Amino acid sequence: MSAGRPSSDPVERYVAELAAAVHGPARVKSRLIEEIREGLTDTVEAYARGGLSREEAARRAVREFGTPEELAPSWQRELTIAQARHTARAAGLTVPLLVVCLLLLRGAVDDGWGVLGLHLAGVSVAAALLAAGALAATGSPGRRLRVPSRLPLVVAWSGTGAAMAMGVGALGFVAVAVLDRNWPLTALAGALAAASHALLASTARTCRQYARLPLTPRPT
Repeated sequence: MSAGRPSSDPVERYVAELAAAVHGPARVKSRLIEEIREGLTDTVEAYARGGLSREEAARRAVREFGTPEELAPSWQRELTIAQARHTARAAGLTVPLLVVCLLLLRGAVDDGWGVLGLHLAGVSVAAALLAAGALAATGSPGRRLRVPSRLPLVVAWSGTGAAMAMGVGALGFVAVAVLDRNWPLTALAGALAAASHALLASTARTCRQYARLPLTPRPT
């Protein structure tokens, strides 16, 4: 097939249209698209064994699966949940770093920063607990239950809040490092907070984007 030209194969054309209509983590999206391709291929083979030509078998298989527009919302739901899990895992990995840094440096800074640090730690811990709950609700055996439609958006905004806390923490660490005798440790904490902020803010922003797309339950 020439670059930029649609495939003449109804199955590949269908798969390409569906792939273009949904958005999500690359690995999960690739797996879902491959499931569709394999399902269509099996259906085509069954019709071909029944005496239909390959072309007619492919057209009938595609008609039975429904249009990409009909399937896209249900598949997008699964991809959005996958992104929410990715954001929750990122929060679960990065938030403890900020909390540990805040606790280690609590005694090395003035009371004002210590109070701010406790508030940041509280925000981060709340986000981490929500992330753990989201992973439990969307994983096995939780995946057998109906996932609340707004859960991905809640995870996205909690991740955003934690990322903002990390950003404030990073700035605070840098400010303290200027006057702190233990500035190497404080600077390292600032660097870790900044890196954690960048990672979590990015995945939370993507999760917010996906969570705003139309979702419907995936057919069972």
